[in-house]
Amino acid sequence: MIKILANDGIHPDGKLLLEEASYLVDENKIAQEDLVSRISEYDVLIVRSATKVTREVIDAGKNLKVIARGGVGLDNIDVDYAQSKGIQVFNTPRASSRAVAELAMAHLFSLSRMLQRSNRELATGGDFKKLKKAYETGFQIKGKTLGIIGFGRIGQEVAQIALGAGMRVRAHDPYVAEAEVGITLADFKDIKTCVKIRTESFDKIIRESDFITIHIPGGGKPVFGVAEFEKMKPGVFLINTARGGVIDEEALLVALSSGKVAGAGLDVFEQEPTPREALLKHPLVSCTPHIGASTVEAQSYIGMELADKIIAFFGDDK
Repeated sequence: MIKILANDGIHPDGKLLLEEASYLVDENKIAQEDLVSRISEYDVLIVRSATKVTREVIDAGKNLKVIARGGVGLDNIDVDYAQSKGIQVFNTPRASSRAVAELAMAHLFSLSRMLQRSNRELATGGDFKKLKKAYETGFQIKGKTLGIIGFGRIGQEVAQIALGAGMRVRAHDPYVAEAEVGITLADFKDIKTCVKIRTESFDKIIRESDFITIHIPGGGKPVFGVAEFEKMKPGVFLINTARGGVIDEEALLVALSSGKVAGAGLDVFEQEPTPREALLKHPLVSCTPHIGASTVEAQSYIGMELADKIIAFFGDDK
């Protein structure tokens, strides 16, 4: 029998599919420091972002045939080393795209109407009339330009929502020349509008956008630092639901203080799970605790996509 360790958990829908296929699924979490001594018991390791799949873990996994990550990135897995050992590595890029895209747009809406400030100040006893006056300078997003950095599945989902809201959409991606974004009305599935978006240079996007939303992998040095902020429009809004470290947070704080950046929507941080207090308490920052893929629907889709890929990999060899 194939034994699966879902060390960071798996949605019941995905677990049910695996168990119906006669696989044994263990959700009892093994601490990172104990994983090396236990991983040889399993054929499959499922992780999210908490468990780190290092060379030591891979070497100890004498029976490992599959390492699967529930989510988009693979930065917590030594992918090249695992593959060099003949271990299949995959993630679930389709399952959570819409959830992340909707969160990015939620931050966009929040920043445009200063909801994060209103919520904090009204709840802590702020004067209603003064706050009403202070926040009447919010603006509508229709007609504003949204620059999407990273135009894969998530970026294209963001484009779909933004186009529906009447925004001008621009995109940059070195691996995508153009993409066709389809908009289907929920109650009229036979009515569909398709828009073809050609990607443009990174510098052009950050110079011309009113909002910039980031959907690229992490790792390496920050993509957005002092030089990039200098190229942006005064009063730009920046949204990151991708990975902590993509933005130089010190440079962001300076840009917020100077007014170069009018607001930031952050779901991810350099120092998780303890983000820097200056960002969390900044009045121009809308924060969420890395919940981009954390919707009821997305978690179910992730679990089922994991199950489908594992079952397809082993076929009838159980």
